[in-house]
Amino acid sequence: MAPSTVLAGARVVLPTGIVTDGRVIVEGTRITAAAPADADTRITAAAPADAEVIDVRGHWLVPGFVDLHNHGGGGASFSGTADEILTAVRTHRLHGTTTLLASTVTDDMDFLVKQAGLLSELAEQGDLAGIHFEGPFISPCRKGAHSEELLRDPDPEEVRRLIDAGRGRTRMVTLAAELPGGIDSVRLLTEHGVIAAVGHTDATYEQTVQAIDAGATVATHLFNAMPPLGHRSPGPVAALLADERVTVELINDGTHLHPAALELAFRHAGAGRVAFITDAMDAAGSGDGRYLLGPLEVEVSDGVARLVRGGSIAGSTLTLDRAFKRAVTVDRLPVPDVVAALSANPARLLGLADRVGSLEPGKDADLVLLDADFDVKGVMRQGAWVVDPRMP
Repeated sequence: MAPSTVLAGARVVLPTGIVTDGRVIVEGTRITAAAPADADTRITAAAPADAEVIDVRGHWLVPGFVDLHNHGGGGASFSGTADEILTAVRTHRLHGTTTLLASTVTDDMDFLVKQAGLLSELAEQGDLAGIHFEGPFISPCRKGAHSEELLRDPDPEEVRRLIDAGRGRTRMVTLAAELPGGIDSVRLLTEHGVIAAVGHTDATYEQTVQAIDAGATVATHLFNAMPPLGHRSPGPVAALLADERVTVELINDGTHLHPAALELAFRHAGAGRVAFITDAMDAAGSGDGRYLLGPLEVEVSDGVARLVRGGSIAGSTLTLDRAFKRAVTVDRLPVPDVVAALSANPARLLGLADRVGSLEPGKDADLVLLDADFDVKGVMRQGAWVVDPRMP
């Protein structure tokens, strides 16, 4: 018989809102009930008599976080070996991310194809939610921390090669749709059920609208690595914010975005179209020092990652628990909106909303326990504690 756990007394964030003195019941790998403690006698009846009851009064209970854009952590990269990939996965799980896409960086096509095979195996095992290729089909004008000599135009045949290499686990490709072959590649990705993301782009407003009409549904780290919003040349930012078909990624680390830019995105796109991401590199959950991001050397100082040559921001050292805390304590966003941006919205985008992204009966028991200061005190993934709140 699978073990049963009752988490009692927390402020529980449900799809319908915040429940005080809430109760979540977990049996095996699934949630079997989530409601106020006294909402219905059936809730009490749903918990077996021998279930362990954990008192979590004074805490917040929220769904496990879902990260669409993550390159690594714990000193390890998703461009590395299987052991290194799993080190990065474990690092982010300790910070509440129970579902994530493994993002690659621009590299030689043969290497990316080979790495896709390894990443797809780990996705098949359930360690990853799939693969996100960020590059090489991006603009040299907005390359950020990508190696310019390895960039290429998005030839649909080469895009198809990455789709096939993922063996059904390629979930998203970031590209600059204004490049030759870009719009055809967006259509190709859409036809194959792969998310086409607009990013690292020098597109005009009109070119971005064309990409969205062709099927693009994600703005890769909105504002970053794209032309700024202009009053005569609004560029991709205006098109991506305005279209209800687009989910906008935001890196809420206090470095990538000014608080006013974050507020603008939330106000204009609405809480239902925002996905907080980390864009994390190896140093996330690790520390300052020298690292590699693909073939490029990165210096991390005071938690900010920059290329040694040129000084461009090179991903982040962010974890999603920090993004959560900043959003509610600095940006003063409502907790349910932050939960949507960290869990429900990315889960829906990935087609996983029937399993993860909210605390509802029948879904995976993926949840995060936060104290009154929004620091992580417990993480459960599929019914097993990753961070056990019972441990001192």
